[in-house]
Amino acid sequence: MRMILIALALAAAPLSIGAGHAQEGDMAKYCKADIDRLCKGIAPGGGRLLQCLKAHGKEMSVGCAQALQKLKS
Repeated sequence: MRMILIALALAAAPLSIGAGHAQEGDMAKYCKADIDRLCKGIAPGGGRLLQCLKAHGKEMSVGCAQALQKLKS
């Protein structure tokens, strides 16, 4: 599952090397439960998990939403 989260983080936005590792850690830490709960059965790859999380934005935990926001900046 960790590889899925890292792939999601890498596909979501370009990351700088230094900040990228911290942001990937945030994704793994804060979004795992949301992906398990909201996106069960969604195959990773092609941005599908990110789309799923965005589709469930109002149901997403605050921590996951903040981790995704960091990826955009």
